[in-house]
Amino acid sequence: MLQHLTVHGPATSATLARALGLNTGATSYHLRELARYGFVEETGGAGHGRERWWRAVPGDRRFPPRSRQSPEMRLVMDELNHHAYAADLELFEQLQRDAADEPWADAFPYSRGTIRLTLPELREFFEEYIALLNRYKRPEADTPAGARTVLTRFLAFPAQAEAADDPMPGPSPDSVPDDADNRRETEIS
Repeated sequence: MLQHLTVHGPATSATLARALGLNTGATSYHLRELARYGFVEETGGAGHGRERWWRAVPGDRRFPPRSRQSPEMRLVMDELNHHAYAADLELFEQLQRDAADEPWADAFPYSRGTIRLTLPELREFFEEYIALLNRYKRPEADTPAGARTVLTRFLAFPAQAEAADDPMPGPSPDSVPDDADNRRETEIS
């Protein structure tokens, strides 16, 4: 429901029920629960009669780091992340296919790369990423015409577990192929 509101904008419980194949009792209950914890809010004045419209509340929501999660919370977070990542990828692929000939067809940038960081540097890198996102956040009233909601996902993780007796984790210089795919920097002559 939260993803639907984020992607498609405000909706009623009946609209969400039709879109998600649920009943309105369930969507109404879950909207109230999401509102209770600050994930959604009512939009003022868009409804007719008793109709209530809801929207996702934008925000930087972070859960405690894994080291501060209980075993039970880790299980819940693992399951939540599994479903969220799968839903994000499915939505990315579907929207990319649907945008074949429209002006926003090239609006699906992604990057996959590697960097070597210490744990404090990774934390700093993440905070800089959040600061960059926050630079582009603005109230709906200040959003220019033609702007669209853009979903982002930051995912960073160590490529391998560090061996206890390995002072320099990673491939040895002898195991790295010396070819163009390695993308080594070269001097321009």
